[in-house]
Amino acid sequence: MIKDITIGQYVPGESFVHKLDPRAKILISLIYIVDLFIVNNFRGYIFIVAFTLSSIIISKVQFRYIYKGLKPILVLAIITALINILMTSGTNPPLFKWRFIVVYKEGLVLAAFMVLRLVFLIVGTSLLTLTTSPIELTDGIEKLLNPLKKIGVPAHELAMMMTIALRFIPTLMDETDKIMKAQTARGADFESGNLVQRAKSLIPILVPLFISSFRRADELAMAMESRCYRGGEGRTRMKQLKLTNKDFIAAVFILLLVLLSIWSRMWNY
Repeated sequence: MIKDITIGQYVPGESFVHKLDPRAKILISLIYIVDLFIVNNFRGYIFIVAFTLSSIIISKVQFRYIYKGLKPILVLAIITALINILMTSGTNPPLFKWRFIVVYKEGLVLAAFMVLRLVFLIVGTSLLTLTTSPIELTDGIEKLLNPLKKIGVPAHELAMMMTIALRFIPTLMDETDKIMKAQTARGADFESGNLVQRAKSLIPILVPLFISSFRRADELAMAMESRCYRGGEGRTRMKQLKLTNKDFIAAVFILLLVLLSIWSRMWNY
C-alpha cells in the first residue's frame, strides 16, 4: 500500500504534456480542480472523463501509475460514499429501509458525485507531478508567486519548501516500507488486533522514521549550504521559462472544458 503512493514521483518523458510550461500546468491543474466542483450532473462528467483520459494518453504516462495512485484512497472513497448515502435524505420514498438504515436516491447520486470528484482530483494532481520535474515545479510555483513579493511574501522559499516536501514523499514512503519489513522480520505484527493495538504497533515505525527524516533534512541543509545557497535573491537559472504555442493550445482546451461544464450545469435549469 505504501509503495502505491505516487504523489511526488516524476516519470521522465518527451510528450506534449511534459513539454508544457510548468506555470501553465499548475494553472491548468487549478482550473481543473475548480471545474470538478462546477459539474453537478453526470452529463458534465462525460467531458471530465474525456479530458482526463485524453491528457493521460497524450502524456504517455502508463495507466499503472494512475491506478497505483488511486489504490491508497480506496478506503477513503468507500467511507465517503457510505457517509453520503446514509446521511442524505430525500423527498421521494426510500429505495431501501432496514431499521435505522435508510437509503434514498439522492444519497446514492450525491455519493457517486463525491467519489468521482475525489478520484479525478487525485488523478489530476498526480498527472501534474508525474509529468513535471521537481526543479520545473519549483520554478513554476516561484514565478506564479512572484507578484506576492511586493507584500513581503518569500516566493522562492515557499516554492522551495513545497517542492522539497513533494520530492521527499516517495523517499519517506520507501523508508517506511523498509522499516516495516525490518520490524516484521524481528517479529512485529502490524495486521492483527483492534484499532488501538494497531496504532500502538506503529510506534516502532514512527520513531526511526522521524530520526531518518531529521537526518535527511540536516544532510540536505548541509549540502545546500556547501553549494553557497543563500536564498532566491540574485540567483539565475540555466533554463528560462517561456510560454509556447503548446501552452496556449492547452489553455484553449481547459477553457473549452470549463465552458462545457458550465453549459452542462445550466442545462438542468
